[in-house]
Order: sequence, then structure tokens, then C-alpha cells
Amino acid sequence: MADLPPLNWLRAFEASARNLSFTGAARDLNMTQSAVSQQIKSLEAFLGRPLFHRRTRALELTQTGISYLPVVRDAFRTLAHGTRALTRKEGDVLQVQSNLSFAIHWLAPRLIDFRRKHPEVQINIETELWEPREMAEGADVEIRFSLRPSDRVHAELLLTDHYYPVCAPGYPVTLDTLAAQPLYDCSNMMGTWAVWAEEQGLRWPDPPVTYATTYSVPLSVAMTGGGMALGHDAIAQGPIKAGHLIAPFAHRAEMQEAYYLILSPRAQEMSAADAFTSWLRAEIAQQKAARTSP
Repeated sequence: MADLPPLNWLRAFEASARNLSFTGAARDLNMTQSAVSQQIKSLEAFLGRPLFHRRTRALELTQTGISYLPVVRDAFRTLAHGTRALTRKEGDVLQVQSNLSFAIHWLAPRLIDFRRKHPEVQINIETELWEPREMAEGADVEIRFSLRPSDRVHAELLLTDHYYPVCAPGYPVTLDTLAAQPLYDCSNMMGTWAVWAEEQGLRWPDPPVTYATTYSVPLSVAMTGGGMALGHDAIAQGPIKAGHLIAPFAHRAEMQEAYYLILSPRAQEMSAADAFTSWLRAEIAQQKAARTSP
């Protein structure tokens, strides 16, 4: 393009501005000092104005140089990003679709372990509030919270769970006063406050319950001491271990919903998908073992 200077002139300018030295730029670019100086002169002639004040022992950017430098650096960053995207092998970036609460309360706290074990795998995470009918476009791996996944997909049972009341440490509640507390739950679940209370043998007066479209909201309310929420191990054990929640009652009701693992046809040939799903299964197995250990 006639209105753009050659790329090597811009590289010489960026390196010279970064070092405030033609000698330093020459070292970084593996060029001679005179070659760098000549390229800067050519760039200044192209622009029609000087980029540097030449001092005795150092360079100093002119006002034009100060204004032009971020433009050049942004252009190089854009080029580098676009080049990496084009040269990255297909499948290097793993697209993971997950239930929102699971992604926040189970997956996110463990990603540091996954990255430590698999630094070569880059993942993107897309979250869903409700069970989708099928995998999101472009998703390679899905963690779905469902009563029973659609027959359109092949689903592997990943985790079954139990639910129970949770609240903030020190929250004043007993079985006798439970129904009088502000109660929160996730909407459209088979396991509810009434079902849990019935299994507990309570005479339940059908108190009002505030519902949210994700478990994250009830758990957040409970952690602030605003009331009682229903949780299950996959999403509540992290806050419990961190001391943000407690489970004040022993009874745990079995959930009818469960977590399922779904792979796209493409993922079955991806080493990144194999690394992620193997790690995921191992973490789930470790969690199950911790529950059953004395």
C-alpha cells in the first residue's frame, strides 16, 4: 500500500524508541547501528517530519514520535494476534460449554490445577443458564446439568449429587425455625425445599420461597447471611471448605438431576479434549472418594 511505510522501517522505529538508542535497537534487531539509523531517516523522510531528537549520548522522541509510537505498537500487536490465530493448529483452543453454577463454583476454582498440568491447552468457556437442546455452535465439550439429556446427544453420566440447606456460619437457624427464615432456591428443580422437608419428617407449612434462574444467586444470598439456600456438593462444597457457608443439618436428599459429559464428534479426535476430559473425570473421582472416606 502506497500510503504505508515498509514494515522494517516501523520495526526499526519501535525498537529505537523502546531503547532510546540506535545501538540498542540494532542489538535487538540483529542489524548494524548504521542500518537502523538509515531506516529511521527513510521513515522520517516518508512522514515528512522528524521522529527523534539526536542528542550526544541518547535519543529523545519528538512530539511526532511520541504520538506515532502507540499507533505503531498497536499495529504490531494486532498483526501478532492475527498471525497467531492463523498459524495455530486447529483444535488447539478447546471450546467448553458448561452449566453456569458449575462453571463458577466447581470448574473455575480448579482451573489453576488444570493449567498447571496442561499448560499447552487453551480453553474458552461458554456458560448456559438452562439446559440447551444441543451443544452450542463450535463447542467441543459440554458439562450439562440435566434430568435426562436429549436423545440427540450422546451423554456420559459424570456426577450425581445430593442437596441440602446451606447458610452463612453463625446464622441462627434450627429445624424448628427453618420455615420462618428467608428461603432461596433455583427454579425448575425436582428437588425443592418441600421435598427436603418431607424427607426430613418436618411438618412443612409451605412457606414462600424466592427463586432464581441459577444456583449462584441463592448461594450468594446465603453467604451474606441473607437467608437459607439449597445447595449440592458440586456447587456448595467450595464455599463450605472456604468457610463462607455451612450445612447446618445432616439430612441430604438425592437429586434427580445430574451432571453429564457430552463430546462433539470433532472433540473425539482432539488431544486437548482428551486432556481436559481425562482431568475432569479424575477430579470428579477424587471428589467422590472424598465423600465416602471416613
